[in-house]
Amino acid sequence: MLVFSSGSTSSGNSGAIIVGTGTATSGRSGMILLTVGSGTSSVGGSLQLSSGRSTVNTGGAVDVASGEGTATSSGMISIRSINAGVDGSSGMLVFSSGSSSSGNSGAIVLGSGTSTDGRSGMILLTVGSGTSGAGG
Repeated sequence: MLVFSSGSTSSGNSGAIIVGTGTATSGRSGMILLTVGSGTSSVGGSLQLSSGRSTVNTGGAVDVASGEGTATSSGMISIRSINAGVDGSSGMLVFSSGSSSSGNSGAIVLGSGTSTDGRSGMILLTVGSGTSGAGG
């Protein structure tokens, strides 16, 4: 097991861990890949991204953003479940806001950006086809 930790503190902020690649002036910048290994006798390993918890203020945020293309398009973000094997179901995607015991629960917002010279983006929700039972 490898553990990267900034340590704890009883007063003030704890440290930060920064992982990054350098910039490239003539070529493609580097890549960061987080992957979990394969197993043969149980379920696959998990990858979890979590922000910090606060007992007196708002918890930390998780921000996933694609790269900006200053001359052309920005990058794509893909969140997906991979295809199932012969005897299984593909994984489920869950987008859910948390519950609240005092105040409003969170919102889920789907939207496309605006365009000053062209069409704005599209939102498309589809349900796949099946060969057994009622569809979704």
